[in-house]
Amino acid sequence: MAGTITGLRVAPTGDNRFLKAVAAISTLAGWMSAGMIVAAVGITVQMIFVRFVLNGSTIWQTEAVIYLVIGATLMGLSYVQRLRGHVNVDLIPLLLPRRARYVMSLMTLCLSILITAIMLFYAYEFWHLAWSRGWRSDTVWGVTLWRPYLTLPLGFALLLLQLIADLVAVILRIDTPFGLEAD
Repeated sequence: MAGTITGLRVAPTGDNRFLKAVAAISTLAGWMSAGMIVAAVGITVQMIFVRFVLNGSTIWQTEAVIYLVIGATLMGLSYVQRLRGHVNVDLIPLLLPRRARYVMSLMTLCLSILITAIMLFYAYEFWHLAWSRGWRSDTVWGVTLWRPYLTLPLGFALLLLQLIADLVAVILRIDTPFGLEAD
């Protein structure tokens, strides 16, 4: 099937520049997310080596790994949405006629955009609070929390952008509702 990567259905972009730009941004976010996972694994290996081979103590590694994995999850949201990799139950859309499937797709995407926008608002508010008040973690490392918290608004903003691109693709008939073929 054209437009697939390892069995996943990639969001089509057609010749639309906006959709191509969002796809490129989501792909970059996916690569950044993968890099954060690789860094977390490397730090974990280093931490195990320091603790059990060198018999030393670790100060920052556990906290860094936690922040990297959470950040990778948030930064990867838009890429997973682009690949249509989120859990999908399409029983109802499969049973609906084409027009009803289209309307349901628009409603679902609009609701997803609304919920993600709300999450973005509160994520930004939380990040800004940490930044403006100079919050630090209560650990020996004492990292400034605005840095790891920045992945909250960035991740939700990228997901919101990808959802808007998905809505545009359905409206412009570049993509089919729920990625299902027409009747």
